[in-house]
Amino acid sequence: MISGTGMTIEIGHRALVKDAQFLVATGEKVGLVGRNGTGKSTLISVLVGEPDPEVRSFGEVKTQGTVGYLPQVPNAKGLGVDATGFSHVLSGRGLDVLDEKLVAARNAMAEDPTSEAIELFSELEEQYGSLGGYEAEATMARLADGVGLRQDLLFEDIETLSGGQRRRVDIIRLLFQTPEIMILDEPTNHLDMSAKSWLMDELSSFGGTILVISHDLDLLDKAIDKVIHLSDGRLTEYKGNYTTFTGSLAADQVQRAKASVQEEREIKRISTLANTMRGQTEKRAKTAKALDKRVERIQKNRTEVHRVEKAVRLKLPTPARSGATPLEVDGVGVQYGVKTVLKRIAMNAHRGDRIAVVGRNGAGKSSLLRCLAGVQIPSGGTVKLGPNVSLGYFAQEHEQIDLEARALDNIDDTVLKLEAERRALLGSFGLSGAAMEQPAGSLSGGERAKLGLAMLAAGGSNLLILDEPTNNLDPASVDAVGRMFRHWEGTVVVVSHEPAFVEALAPTHCLRLPDERFDFWREEDIDVVSMR
Repeated sequence: MISGTGMTIEIGHRALVKDAQFLVATGEKVGLVGRNGTGKSTLISVLVGEPDPEVRSFGEVKTQGTVGYLPQVPNAKGLGVDATGFSHVLSGRGLDVLDEKLVAARNAMAEDPTSEAIELFSELEEQYGSLGGYEAEATMARLADGVGLRQDLLFEDIETLSGGQRRRVDIIRLLFQTPEIMILDEPTNHLDMSAKSWLMDELSSFGGTILVISHDLDLLDKAIDKVIHLSDGRLTEYKGNYTTFTGSLAADQVQRAKASVQEEREIKRISTLANTMRGQTEKRAKTAKALDKRVERIQKNRTEVHRVEKAVRLKLPTPARSGATPLEVDGVGVQYGVKTVLKRIAMNAHRGDRIAVVGRNGAGKSSLLRCLAGVQIPSGGTVKLGPNVSLGYFAQEHEQIDLEARALDNIDDTVLKLEAERRALLGSFGLSGAAMEQPAGSLSGGERAKLGLAMLAAGGSNLLILDEPTNNLDPASVDAVGRMFRHWEGTVVVVSHEPAFVEALAPTHCLRLPDERFDFWREEDIDVVSMR
């Protein structure tokens, strides 16, 4: 069980949650939903006791039961006694530390088999066994197969893994931990269709309590039975899955609007009646005062009309005109040691093309985009930019963002020289004035994605290389970003696992990996978009 009373959460000059209360009862599976930047991840960080230094929180939080937490951003070095994914997963049950103690006790017993040494070893061994230490590798193997992670990668240093691989290791750790309460922030990021389906089944069959932030509508429909909606600092509970919630929210907004109109009419009617009685007989004056009190009571208990969330509309500035062929790729290959990721990629992008790079996890999509963006040198072949080309790169892990600087200071002032222009740009991407003043590292994942897109807009590029530009965005923003690039006059090469984004983008061409086949976009290509 998780409950909050009198919860107020602030960051910078923003009040994200205002005097709210909520309850996630034992055994409930609850989705925490709301637009990007409303404070969902910050709220969860407060619940698990890991808020950013900039966050101020008030009120009372209670939890009953062991808690397992899946953060939106994977821990870069892991939480185990050593740097491997295996140790990180073991730490979910404290087996990493216990294993070291057990090894030390075994060595001490071998050197000097006193009764104390034997007794200590026996106690540690019993504890290790009771926590599932001897079945740990088999359990991890099952979980790794489920999330689509090669088992050998568990024994690599976490820092050497990709963002998607680290995400999978974190999911394995959470499920291996077997807590009574799971708190998950965007659990399906980086997962392909089969891994998503497997995780949904795991969460659906989990007998404990779940609180999850997700913009994956399939997950929210299949794995939850209650929604907590965060909007304008309020937390409102709705029974049912996400589809039920959207219907209930719309009906609730209509009902509140009608009630508010009726209350306004009644206030006007009673006030008018009271005004006609003033200055007449003493009896009528008393009646007028009584009517005034009725008006006060109605005003005090007025129905609160929740603000209807506006449709998201984004726009990139018209770029300078590039040459007819802004990008030529000839025979590009990528190798890591003895492993060949890409053999011989060949494609030409013409001005205005929207090229989707699709393929399964590990097919080399991100490696290719890094080569196209010039941040990685290919093992073979060439990447050539055409005349009058200005290239912008959106990195999957947002490496282009300075997390220590304010969001506003991340916007290049070369093109937008006035601060007012830079503020207007950020505002057009849905970042409030208060969010602009925050360190970029304290923004939510969705806000960081929008900041990265705004940085591209400020750069005046006419060729954009985009690696998962919609990660952590809410559904309305995913569609808006796709439509933004669809109507933009520049050239786009994009990797995305989000079908809704790709459908809104309406690609002109497709590069299929690992086939390394470049061709016109076909409707059936959407079937492999979410294979990541």
